[in-house]
Formats: sequence, C-alpha cells, structure tokens
Amino acid sequence: MQDIAFEGLVHGVYVVTTRVDDKVNGMTAAWVSQVSLNPLLIMVSIAPPRYTHDLIKQSGVFAINVLTTEQVDLGKRFGYKSGRKVDKFAGLEYFTAKTGAPILPQAFAYFDLKLVDTFTAGDHTLFVGEVVDAKVLHSEARPLRFHKDDFF
Repeated sequence: MQDIAFEGLVHGVYVVTTRVDDKVNGMTAAWVSQVSLNPLLIMVSIAPPRYTHDLIKQSGVFAINVLTTEQVDLGKRFGYKSGRKVDKFAGLEYFTAKTGAPILPQAFAYFDLKLVDTFTAGDHTLFVGEVVDAKVLHSEARPLRFHKDDFF
C-alpha cells in the first residue's frame, strides 16, 4: 500500500529548517500541506527520531523551503545524514526572516512559521505552524515534485 501512496499522492519536496540558539539544522520533507486559510497554517509531518523534530519542539519556529526542479541534490544533502552528526549548512548561505529559522536563498519560495500546535499521527508528529512571513524567491523556476526514485 505504501507504494500506491508514493505513486498516487502528489507531494512537493521541501527543506524544513529550524534554529535553537546557534544550532541550525534542516531536513528534507515531502509531507507538507496547507491546513487553514485564515489564519494561514501549514503542517509538516516529521518522525520523532529526526533531529529536526526535537529542535522544532525546543525552538517553536521553523521554515519550509520549497525546492526547485533543479535541486534534487540539495534535497539529498538535507535528507541522507543526521544533523546530530553533520553540519548540513556547512558551506551554504542562508538568511533569516521573522522567526530566525534558516531560509535557503536558492529555494523557489519559503514560508517562515511560528509553531502553534502538534499532533501525534501514527509514527509521526504533525507540526502546525502559522505563517508569519513568506516569499517567492525565484518565480522563473518550478517547484520540485517528489518522485520516490529520486530519493530511495
């Protein structure tokens, strides 16, 4: 059934970032969705063993960086190693918006979010954030769609 979910449900590819004091980290995610229009709320689903999971709970902020069709390698960079052991931002530029969470300037767009709620959902946690800032950075690009073969 998981194969059918990968094939039949369309997802983008995102780098979810956060900051706790001087520690910045991010992870690749595909399970991201808008859940409310007013206020504008976005949800990301993250497994508890992920380092970013702990950091978002501590900081109460996160950003969703929308990758472009040319950024599969950037998605892999943030997806294959743990931020507990590797500085995924080493050599990468980033800036911050209102929350202080890292924003990747090469991303198609970003959403800067303040955590407003969490829900346990099976083996994942749903982090719901209110958008406090957002911008399309590269309108000429196209957002990356998740294809299992690119990441497994």
